[in-house]
Amino acid sequence: MRKSEIKRQTSETSISCVLDIDGKGAYKIETGCGFLDHMLELFSRHGRFDIDLSCSGDVHVDYHHTVEDVGIVLGRAFSQALGDRAGIKRYGSMILPMDEALVVSAVDVSGRAWVNFGLSIPSQKIGDFDTELVIEFFIAFARELGAAVHLYQLSGQNSHHIVEAAFKGFARALAQAAEFDEKSDGEIPSTKGTIM
Repeated sequence: MRKSEIKRQTSETSISCVLDIDGKGAYKIETGCGFLDHMLELFSRHGRFDIDLSCSGDVHVDYHHTVEDVGIVLGRAFSQALGDRAGIKRYGSMILPMDEALVVSAVDVSGRAWVNFGLSIPSQKIGDFDTELVIEFFIAFARELGAAVHLYQLSGQNSHHIVEAAFKGFARALAQAAEFDEKSDGEIPSTKGTIM
């Protein structure tokens, strides 16, 4: 039962999240940012993570605090649900096509946070969403989970397609990394004996 529940309250956002890593991809997501909702719904469905997340934030300013803080809460929720990481595969990767866009996503749940962000998003905005916030989400998520995340764009011209391929690919890579390794016999996947 790899589940977690996180609540985080600041002067900028109020967020609650219930996560089941071993779900079916069911979601209820309300962040006040339509594009972020869409990306997280895709993340939930393609990773087969059950996510119930609500955020009330200062979106009258912009979406920055909402996007970053949702990344913090989701990364923290995954970290809590994975516990000591015993028995997981630790590594996951995916090359995901989305029409003309092709994005490589790779994850190492190593206990060390790092983001290599190789997306070249042509537009500054997708609807009312600032595309510079995509990297902010992944940095916050990786930092809280303790994971190295690599996202590289091999092709793509449409901003929506590029970002969507990144979220879908990241979901698939993370799901693979979080899977139980049948050969591990519940061992921590590190010669150090710990991933924390």
